[in-house]
Formats: sequence, structure tokens, C-alpha cells
Amino acid sequence: MFARLVGESFVRNPRRKVLTAAALVVGMAVATATLSVALDVGDRLAREFRSLGANLLVTPQSDTLPVEIGGVDYRPVDEGAYLKEADLGKLKTIFWRHNILAFTPFLDVPVSIRGSEQGNANPTTLIGTWYEHEVAVPGGDKFTTGARATHPWWKMEGHWFLDGSNECVIGRSLAEAFPGGIRIGQTIEVAARTGAALSSTAPIPLVVTGIVSTGDAEDSAVLAPLSVAQKISGHPGEFRDLFISALTKPADALSERNPDTMTPDERERWSCSPYISSVSFEIRNLLPGTEVRTIRRVADTEGRILSRIGLLLWIVTIAALVAAGLAVAATSATTVLERRAEVGVMKALGATNALVAGIFLAEQLMLAIAGGLLGFACGVGLARMLGKSVFGTPASLRMVLLPIVLGIAAMVAIAGSLIPLRRAARFDPAPILRGE
Repeated sequence: MFARLVGESFVRNPRRKVLTAAALVVGMAVATATLSVALDVGDRLAREFRSLGANLLVTPQSDTLPVEIGGVDYRPVDEGAYLKEADLGKLKTIFWRHNILAFTPFLDVPVSIRGSEQGNANPTTLIGTWYEHEVAVPGGDKFTTGARATHPWWKMEGHWFLDGSNECVIGRSLAEAFPGGIRIGQTIEVAARTGAALSSTAPIPLVVTGIVSTGDAEDSAVLAPLSVAQKISGHPGEFRDLFISALTKPADALSERNPDTMTPDERERWSCSPYISSVSFEIRNLLPGTEVRTIRRVADTEGRILSRIGLLLWIVTIAALVAAGLAVAATSATTVLERRAEVGVMKALGATNALVAGIFLAEQLMLAIAGGLLGFACGVGLARMLGKSVFGTPASLRMVLLPIVLGIAAMVAIAGSLIPLRRAARFDPAPILRGE
């Protein structure tokens, strides 16, 4: 009998049911689209933000302060601590190895350079690094990394040096300030410099393959393969600074806390989340005697943008659900008023308020299921369109959202019906049957 009453309601009042279902379809479509994009936006934007460059800097814990004057590092090469190049492959073995997208070692060496047609030596800094280098990972794998990935904004005229070659690129400011200028294809001689004196080792000829513009200290330096800097400095297989580009999630209150003050549950949640602090902790454990610092201008920008986009998506989702709830409430109120006589007859025959409410709620739940399913399908299509227009690739289908969307649709439908049902519960059958 209960099922028959519900079914007859759909047959006799289809227009109201269609309006309620349409409101739920629109609300659930928007909710599905925004939730799908919200689940993807963190990873997608985090990868896009890697074009900003590295977000972690690793240095020896006992290193000395650099002594730079006019962009020239005058610190002797035998001062300070160094890191081992052979340990870099281990970075792809930590718990967050898939979040380590790239890394690049740097070794600054104070040098003097001479042009092929100029006799005077000019002091500057030679920066040894990788541009595109293959690193052996324990276990037999290979990983290609270098400044191409960690410093993608560097602008090059000409082409980069090849690793292991006697080639170099010149910073634009140095190329323009050098007496007579430095041109692509020219050969320069580079010799180590100790204080104000040249090293006794023979100068190394380097072929200039390009002129680089970075907007930083590299514009006044010579960039060469790391092996060249190691040879000049007398530190084979070593480097001084390591820039790492790591995929991380925005910081929150937990990520800013000291791990030593966390409870076991908090420590587990922190260590299993790719916070920049937890990734740094793994790197410090892997490379003892190092200091891992966050490059704040990059990490803070990522966190602010991701937080604002996430807040915007939640606001849109809540607004869509509130609008759907109001539409359901309006149609439910109209339906209750239209069926006032029916409610009066049922109560006169002995129907309880729970039975009357159950009939209306059953109708709303059926509409919620239908509207949720159709809204989910429409929302998936909308999410793919948004993903393709914003990120260039459609958002991935997440079936885990289907039960969530159906649950939200049911809650919206029930919440929108509560006030009309409360009014129906107060109907007195006697005045209704008398036509009052």
C-alpha cells in the first residue's frame, strides 16, 4: 500500500517531481564538477608550479658563509664543507621518491678568465652544474635531471654545454662587461683563483656555447659542467649546494609543527603527507650532516594560490547545494499545499504523522537518487570540460564520488523537505474535510 501511494503521487503530480529532480540535477552536477576539479587541482597546479623552479635547497650543515663582492665569490675553494655526488641517486629511494621531480647540484669556484685575444685575467665565479644529466639510482634504474628541470626560466642564446665536455655558457652581464666582449664559439681560459693569486695549475680552455640570462648571480658568472668545476677546485665527486624540485601539498597547521612534539597519530599523519617539511625530513635522514631549507618565495606562492583556489571551489559547491536545497524546499512546500486534502483524508483514516512524513520522504529520496545519478553524469562531463580548458587535459573520472554525490543529494532533498513536512504534520483533518 505504501509503495502504491508513492507511485500514484509520481503519476498524478509529474510536473512538481520534474522540477525537484531538475534542481537536484543542477546542484549535483555543479558539486560533482567542483569536487572532481578540487581533487585534481592540487596535483595539477603543484606540477604546474614546478615551472617556478626548485623549492628546496640542501647545503652542508657546517658550511662557511659565502664571500661575494660584485657577484664574485672570493671564498677559497679549500674552505667549507662539501657533499658527495655519489649520494644523489639515493634521493630516488626515499619514501617520497615519486615526489622528487628533479634536483641539480652546484659548485661555485672563484676563477680568473682570459679571452683568446686578451692577456689580462678577470676575476669571476665558475658555477659547475648539470643541465641534463643521467643519474644512477640504486637498484639499476636511471634518472635524468638537471638545471633544465629545476631552473626552467633561464633564457639561453645559443645552446647549453654537454656534461663531461670542455664547454661553458657565459652570463649575459659578464659577456657584455668583459673587455672586448665574449661571443658564442669563442674559447676562454679558466684558472682557479686563491684569494688574489692565480692557482699554479694550468688553465683549462672552455668553448663558449651560449649566453644565459637568469636575473640572478649567474648573469655575472661562467656556467660549466660540474666535472669541470670539480677539477678546477680539486674536489672530484663533490659539490656544495643542491636544489631540489619536490611535489608537495600546501602547508597547514600540522605541517608547521615540530615533529618531536606530535602525538604518535599526528606524527604518522604528518609523515604520510607530502608536506614540504616531511619531505625535507626524509632528505635530512638520507643525507646526514646537511641542512634542508625551503625556498620560501616558491613554496609560499604555491600555498597561497592552492588555498585560494580550494576555497573558491568550496564556495561554489556550497552555493550550488544551497540553491538546490531552496528549490527543493519551494517545490515541496507547494506539493504539500496541493495535497492538503489528501493528507487530511489519510489522517482522518488513522494515518500517523510518521506515515505521512514517510510517504513524502520516500518520494524525495527517489528523486534524490534519480537526480544524483543524472547530476553525477552531467558533472563528470562538466569536470572534463573545465579540466581541458584550464589545465589542457580533462579531469579524471573518480567513481568514488558517486556514493558521495548520492548521499549529498539525499541530504539536500531531506533538508529541503523538513519545513514543509513539519507544516503537514500540523494539519488538522477536521477543518480540511469541511473545506475550510
